[in-house]
Amino acid sequence: MKIAFLADPLDTFKTYKDSTFAMMREAARRGHTLYAFEQADLVLESGLVTANAFKVTLTGDSEDWYRADKPTATFLSEFDAVIVRKDPPFDMEYIYSTYLLELAEKQGARVFNKPAAIRSHNEKLAIAQFPQYTAPTLVTRDAKRLRAFHAEHQDVILKPLDGMGGMGIFRVKADGMNLGSIIETLTDNGQRTIMAQRFIPEISAGDKRILLIGGKVVPNVLARIPQGNEVRGNLAAGGLGKAQPASARDIEIGEALGPVLYERGLLLVGLDCIGSYLTEVNVTSPTCFQEITEQTGFDVAAMFIDALETAAGTVG
Repeated sequence: MKIAFLADPLDTFKTYKDSTFAMMREAARRGHTLYAFEQADLVLESGLVTANAFKVTLTGDSEDWYRADKPTATFLSEFDAVIVRKDPPFDMEYIYSTYLLELAEKQGARVFNKPAAIRSHNEKLAIAQFPQYTAPTLVTRDAKRLRAFHAEHQDVILKPLDGMGGMGIFRVKADGMNLGSIIETLTDNGQRTIMAQRFIPEISAGDKRILLIGGKVVPNVLARIPQGNEVRGNLAAGGLGKAQPASARDIEIGEALGPVLYERGLLLVGLDCIGSYLTEVNVTSPTCFQEITEQTGFDVAAMFIDALETAAGTVG
């Protein structure tokens, strides 16, 4: 297959933990040809979508890890698969990219995850589609409602709907310390909608990443455990990643959501769960491949490329 990755600049990859690199390495091992391009390389001209893509050759070196040929304007339909691996922020440029990729699909491109599905699954709000698995949650910009939610539940988490890596997450305990200031800051004085959730004490055991690939549950999860006095388990916020077998509840949630999300065009999804509760549905650029593989021996990248080959119609 000819596989193109829409990603951040390759020079920014930390290959020892990067999931996109793990995908590339496995695809190259199987003899597939790799290409890459960035958001800025997408072009719509005369009704047709192209990308200024370049061929990527892996060197096997951990530092100087790739060679890039000269970029060439290429119709996305010329690739067997286009894999969307652009990291957040999910800003307007990201949305514009999904529109262009959706046009490319109409011209024959096969894009994973489907751009319309990415766009319609806000990683925080998507949990509202599966309320049977969530803790009490409120989404609003109304300060009175947010204060009432805190008064009812006493210990709550407040967070923006467009955050990543744990940025902008606040815990407010029963004393309500700084509640007003936090609400004003996160909502921009009532101009931005945010999410409030009842605090889940099981965060001390980790914020678990459950990977769904081709609608199926990866049998191991990565528990991202907060360190010190930190309430956030995100690896970007200093959390410790510990791989472990998926619990019965993890599997229950994964098996319930997996087929539904796959049917919607989401080949790869990262569910976040704390204790027995679903907290996020990550669809933009889910990670944790290498951490799970290194700690458990389960080859997540191989499972992903298997699913990609099937979805792209090259096997089975």
